[in-house]
Amino acid sequence: MSGDSVDDRLRRWRLVLGGERADGTGVSLTGDDVRMDGALEKLYGGSDEGRSRPGRRSAGLGDSAPSVARWLGDIREYFPSSVVQVMQKDAIERLDLTRLLLEPEMLDAVEPDVHLVGTLLSLNRVMPDRARESARAVVRKVVRDLERRLAQKTRSAVGGALDRSARVLRPRRLADVDWERTIRANLRHYLPEHGTLVPERLIGYGRRQQAVKRDVVLAIDQSGSMAASVVYASVFGAVLASMRSLRTSLVVFDTNVVDLTDQLHDPVEVLFGTQLGGGTDINRAIAYCQGLVTRPNDTIMVLISDLYEGGIRDELLRRVGTLTAAGVQVVVLLALSDEGAPAYDHENAAALAAMGVPAFACTPDAFPELMAAAIERRDLKEWSERQSPS
Repeated sequence: MSGDSVDDRLRRWRLVLGGERADGTGVSLTGDDVRMDGALEKLYGGSDEGRSRPGRRSAGLGDSAPSVARWLGDIREYFPSSVVQVMQKDAIERLDLTRLLLEPEMLDAVEPDVHLVGTLLSLNRVMPDRARESARAVVRKVVRDLERRLAQKTRSAVGGALDRSARVLRPRRLADVDWERTIRANLRHYLPEHGTLVPERLIGYGRRQQAVKRDVVLAIDQSGSMAASVVYASVFGAVLASMRSLRTSLVVFDTNVVDLTDQLHDPVEVLFGTQLGGGTDINRAIAYCQGLVTRPNDTIMVLISDLYEGGIRDELLRRVGTLTAAGVQVVVLLALSDEGAPAYDHENAAALAAMGVPAFACTPDAFPELMAAAIERRDLKEWSERQSPS
């Protein structure tokens, strides 16, 4: 900005403020700036209360998919992708474009992102067949991009944690000793005068006969505020399910519980198996997940929920207490998204924390390290506090 001319700065302010005479810039727009201004005016032209101000057009994109598609084409041409995603989200919320998202022509024009996927999933049950394939294409693109961003990092962090946790620190047989790691761990005990090393601590191999080292149960709240978390959790579930050293289950719930484990090979199918919105019965979901636990000491259960319980609260807390007492590592995420923790039930979060189960939000980029910390049974409260900005 320091290198911009006065005219260029005034031009930018004119685009920000709009076209009223009171903007004070005295700048007239030409060329592409006129179309940029038109695109902004259609979305942000009204006042904050939704009423038009004197001398100014009201915000509005028209009442047809073609007009909205043209507007989407304009903003994609003149604004960067990150700005386009913000404008799309604002348009859906401010101008009530939900109905038009059912039109294939509009779906072909949008910039796919996590928020759009959440909106489409909330419309899943009312979506006409002619729009369904377009919606799947949008969801598939977002899922593919997320897998590219997150899969390798997840496999690396989780695989490394599994290897570290599988080492036997007191091997009973020579055949169980990992000599390479043992030598590295004892280099300070080398005796040069004797030309030998004294291995004070032996490090062994993991139990190779146990192919599945951990069971992971993901329980995902489908309430409307959890839309982005549902998208990310489905992608992570598919990545974890692809690791043979893990046995991964995925359960989604509102007042009903649906086990989508058999669809984990395709996160798009998982997402279209969800139904965003409705009530919440966390206790019922945890009761179902309890039935999936066969090896408590080797099980990590991740509950992703804002903790607003519509079921039996006391029974929910008792179930979580029973699971932790049996050795299950229970992790509660208030959100799995880039947006921080949503509104959540502070009383239930405090009750869980008192039982040694802290509840906190987690970004998708931090989730692989969280799973590594859970596998190694590190202090998750301490881990979460380290992730929070100071």
